Amino acid sequence: MSQRHLPPPRTGPTAGTGPPAAEPAGVSRAASAGRAARTGGRPTPGFAARTTAGVVDRAITAAAARAGAPGGLRFTERQLYYETCRVLSPGSTLLRGRVPGTPAPVLRLPVFTRALEARGRETVPGLLPPLPEPARPPRTRGPSGSPEMSESYGPSESYEPDLYDYGLPRLLMCQDRAIAGMLLANHVHLEAACPVFAAVDALPLDPRLPAALQRAECATVFVLHDASPAGLAFPALVRAGLGPLAGVRVVSLGLVPRHAAALRLPTGRGPAPGPTGLAALPAALRPREADWLADGRFAEVAAVPPDRLLRTVLRLTRGPRPPRDSLWSGLRGLRGTGFMTWPAA
Repeated sequence: MSQRHLPPPRTGPTAGTGPPAAEPAGVSRAASAGRAARTGGRPTPGFAARTTAGVVDRAITAAAARAGAPGGLRFTERQLYYETCRVLSPGSTLLRGRVPGTPAPVLRLPVFTRALEARGRETVPGLLPPLPEPARPPRTRGPSGSPEMSESYGPSESYEPDLYDYGLPRLLMCQDRAIAGMLLANHVHLEAACPVFAAVDALPLDPRLPAALQRAECATVFVLHDASPAGLAFPALVRAGLGPLAGVRVVSLGLVPRHAAALRLPTGRGPAPGPTGLAALPAALRPREADWLADGRFAEVAAVPPDRLLRTVLRLTRGPRPPRDSLWSGLRGLRGTGFMTWPAA
């Protein structure tokens, strides 16, 4: 075997170009200790790894600026991940609305997570902190014998007694708890006059919530879910939790596979659903959508750009706006009411 690629052996104090023979062991140990301290005990990344980390770090900076526009929107870590994928794949953005498709993410989630942890989550403007795990303490009985509920998700010790004494015309139920927190952080519940709940925190529903919905005429429960077998079965789960309520509709806002294809959302692939999962799919799905789901494909609501998600939720929950009156129609209306007109002699 040729050994020309091996370095010559050290045979004495002056052999090679290094320091005297008595020093290399201590020097190498000190250098190794210094490198270990700088890298936290992890091996030093190579050139390719450092280049990838630098590219992803710059992409995260650009993605955070895009996700927060316009007006400094707040967004989740998952939304930032999908926005980073769009930054690294600009062709998908150019084809959106022109060529339907569901491309795979160009960036692996663990690579993104390591890059985000390396730069620090607190350095990303607009990024929401991770939500704590949902806590479901035992419900206590209030003075009236009904379970106590707070204004936030889930039961608590303090609550407003008259919180459910009024009619509730609409309600938004989110499958993803992080998306519900993002909508609340951007004040969707105030602009749409629509409470926002997360399924893991609100189900099973407090008995007074269906009563408040039924008290309002033609109340609507909007459901926001992923394009997945579990997500498409979520509206039926909400409907079952409400019980037989007269005059209360359950409306799905999406996603469905055709929405994901039209928006060219990055999609994932998981285990294929079994016969039970396929049988629970809505009958209104198109055959191509059912086949797409049968292959284990899914698309998350977090993949929708934050600004587009907020606009869509506000438009669908508030309903169509009344047409704006022009200046001339306003003047005609004032004249018709007798404002600033001379009295007849």
